[in-house]
Amino acid sequence: MPIPKQRHTKGRRNRRRSHHALKKINLVACLKCGSENLPHRACFNCGTYNKKEVIDVLAKLTKKEKKQKERELAAAEATGEKKRPIDMKELSK
Repeated sequence: MPIPKQRHTKGRRNRRRSHHALKKINLVACLKCGSENLPHRACFNCGTYNKKEVIDVLAKLTKKEKKQKERELAAAEATGEKKRPIDMKELSK
């Protein structure tokens, strides 16, 4: 196994380690909602990029709300309450 011929100085060691420092993450504020996110990426909070909506963030919420409404309807049917059928407008509320 090879052994170093000479010891490296502290300066040489420190110069080698000078690039190991962590760099600060550059965050920018969203123009629409003001939340901080990485530059040149769509906002994870409101789904906008360059003042345009590119991701429908509310679609995920409406799916969850839709399932919740369906569970409430199933529970109401199990207890015997009768209500009129729910249309898509009521499910999206």
